[in-house]
Amino acid sequence: MRKITILATLLFCFVSLNGQTNSYKVSFDNAVHHEGEFILTFPKITTDTLSVRMANSSPGRYAFHSFAKNVYDFKAMDSKGKEISFHRPNPYQWDIYGHDGEVSIQYTLFANRGDGTYSQIDKTHAHLNIPASFMFAPSLENRPIEISFDTPEDYKWKVATQLKKQKENLYWAPDLYYFMDSPIELSNYGLRAFEINSNGKSQNIRFVLHHNGSEDELNQYFESVKRIVKEQEKVFGELPDFDFDEYTFLACYMPNVNGDGMEHRNSTILTSTRTLANGGLQRNLGTVSHEFFHAWNVERIRPKSLEPFDFDNVDMSGELWFAEGFTSYYTNLILCRAGLITPEEYVSGLNGAFNYVWNSNGTKFFNPIEMSYQAPFVDAATSLDPQNRNNTFISYYSYGSVLGLALDLSLRKKNLNLDDFFKEVWGKFGKKEMPYTIKDLHLTLNAYAGKSFGDDFFENYIYQSNMPDYKTLFANVGLKMTQDTETGYFGGVIAKNTINNNTLVDSPAYTAGLEKGDVILIVNDIPMVGSTNFSDFLKSTQNGDKLRLTYSRQGKVQKTEVTLTKDPKYAITLDDEASKEVILNRKKWLKQ
Repeated sequence: MRKITILATLLFCFVSLNGQTNSYKVSFDNAVHHEGEFILTFPKITTDTLSVRMANSSPGRYAFHSFAKNVYDFKAMDSKGKEISFHRPNPYQWDIYGHDGEVSIQYTLFANRGDGTYSQIDKTHAHLNIPASFMFAPSLENRPIEISFDTPEDYKWKVATQLKKQKENLYWAPDLYYFMDSPIELSNYGLRAFEINSNGKSQNIRFVLHHNGSEDELNQYFESVKRIVKEQEKVFGELPDFDFDEYTFLACYMPNVNGDGMEHRNSTILTSTRTLANGGLQRNLGTVSHEFFHAWNVERIRPKSLEPFDFDNVDMSGELWFAEGFTSYYTNLILCRAGLITPEEYVSGLNGAFNYVWNSNGTKFFNPIEMSYQAPFVDAATSLDPQNRNNTFISYYSYGSVLGLALDLSLRKKNLNLDDFFKEVWGKFGKKEMPYTIKDLHLTLNAYAGKSFGDDFFENYIYQSNMPDYKTLFANVGLKMTQDTETGYFGGVIAKNTINNNTLVDSPAYTAGLEKGDVILIVNDIPMVGSTNFSDFLKSTQNGDKLRLTYSRQGKVQKTEVTLTKDPKYAITLDDEASKEVILNRKKWLKQ
């Protein structure tokens, strides 16, 4: 997202003196019922009609969200407080006319989803994602914005945001683009901070936490956050130059939120229902690691397809396998390097994403670029009609993470590594804030590791959907892949006796013609009733077993036969018999 410069700050001083700063005010008198009252004032309007809108998308998300659905009781007024007319040309826009050179609008927002995309207002906090909360005037996008908050005194709320603080309860953004990328948390939060010197510059890293836990828990957690920050700095060799020399984690670990993480230019939203006392000390750190890595990879090492961000529509990006997926690869790797999880825990954690990607039929339909194009349909997007995504889609988070793993281990066979490749990408694109294309990544890998190596990786695994030779790559760092060849494999997700997902292409269940919603009634003449159910029955089966099934579909009883196969999943573990040389490779990789 656009870089803040000294010129922008000087511009702020100039336009403020000339009365061309848009001012916003928010109050929360009916917070108990999830309502906020918004007043936005636009001075010095020189056109007959001023158009204001609600966004349809939000930075960090890749789907259409229609935030206007939560806005009501809209009014428009001139400088004297007289109500003036407006027209709705579409569901997201209000065209206001008949003004006297100044327009103020007011509206009520209903907000009750606390995560990285939406907003939540209640008596515990006001958690505001800007595109989900604030209307904007596209024609005035270059004007600075001042925002103030009127909060009930008994709430004891404080403001946390990456916006520039002007004075108590008054904050500033240089333009609309920066404002829309700046989430706000108002609550009685705890704050910890530390200074870190990077590349000759001191920057303040702040951790804001709204939770019901103790000060000791926050202190302990913050020490882990500091280790993550310092370990990620090592990957790139330096911190980004954060605007106003400050980066803020906005964490909200409360029972009323929805679990999420969302990166922004100089801050990130972290939400979880897990308290620090109830598993959160360890499990929430993965989101901290993932989102902070985005301060480099996606916020500044930024795909050209996302610039400038379109708040009215959905930006389609083919680079999400790199922007999100490679970030996912580093998520737990950083935790391991920082000593927050053990090597055994890290390697065990590889199994889920690896087996999901390795055994997916999605590679038959889309390569990683095309998987990234699916984001508008899956990134917190909803649809009423059934889909076949478990047979056609692989999350670009998981797909990219196992490709990042493969690239790192392949580079290490050449005495290179992914950290240093990221330093190259950072130097060429991120540090200069010059958006990149897939071709740019390809050419940078060619320059770093050799044309033959770079062409081979991109031609086979990015432009096509082939799978790397993971068994050989794992062996080089002292990991092994093993497979259970004895237990029977069915290929459909079973809840007791019901198949509750589309059966997987080419699996025994699929080949036998079984479908989502089928209810298994009898197996090999054994009724599936009472304490006997099909999901438990499968646990005792063997590879090659033949099952005679009687099942119900749409009220009609039918029969089929299933021949079970071996389970296609692999177990990835540390190889205790690896040579000293190989174990040294592993220690270099995990920084042990």
